[in-house]
Amino acid sequence: MQVKTKAIVLSVVKYQDKSLIVKCFTEAMGIQSFFVRNAFSKGKTTQKTAYFQPLTVLEIDFAYKSKSGLQYFKDLRLAYVYQSIYLDFSKNSIAIFVAEMLHHAVKEQQNDESFYTFLETAVLWLDAHEETANFHLILLVELTKYLGFYPDMKWSDKLYFNIQDGNFTDFYTPFCIDQTETVLFKKLLGLGFSHNQKVFTAKDRNVLLNLLLNYYEKHISDFRRPNSLEVLREVFAS
Repeated sequence: MQVKTKAIVLSVVKYQDKSLIVKCFTEAMGIQSFFVRNAFSKGKTTQKTAYFQPLTVLEIDFAYKSKSGLQYFKDLRLAYVYQSIYLDFSKNSIAIFVAEMLHHAVKEQQNDESFYTFLETAVLWLDAHEETANFHLILLVELTKYLGFYPDMKWSDKLYFNIQDGNFTDFYTPFCIDQTETVLFKKLLGLGFSHNQKVFTAKDRNVLLNLLLNYYEKHISDFRRPNSLEVLREVFAS
């Protein structure tokens, strides 16, 4: 089956010396992995390795084979040329972190065009705006809507948030975050990308990031924390 779709690059693994395995989140087919042969060779027909940076949005054409673990690009090109993500160290750090989170969190069978649209819109927002200190936190919250464990807001006036049950409660258990963290988390849940980025201090952001990673670990089996986490912490340490 021939497929033409947009795709967001999540990860790239070098195979032997010349080839790549590229994992993408596609609009039409969900998660797909592609084998790029001789990616580092020179020539007009070579698929450019620059196309495979974290969160690059591509327009791709491929012959889908359901019994094959790896697909092959027939054609591809950039859907958008980012103006700032790969030039701004902070934004690039966010992009690498988000791509890693998606790589570990989005499962193979997940195929949701609304999910793809949300993610593409979010990445383009990141590229277009200067104040982005809370972007990764808001994105991680919004992703839980598509991953199936967005916090239950029914009792959001309660004192604690239980990361195992995903709800608010007045009864503290070992799975609850404390009252101060719960207040911060409630504030985060009310934010959108365009809200004031200075609403949190650097310490607040670090607390919220730890909280969200713990939350993901409770709800996604075999979840791994991104290798880029410490770099991201350093970027937003002040």
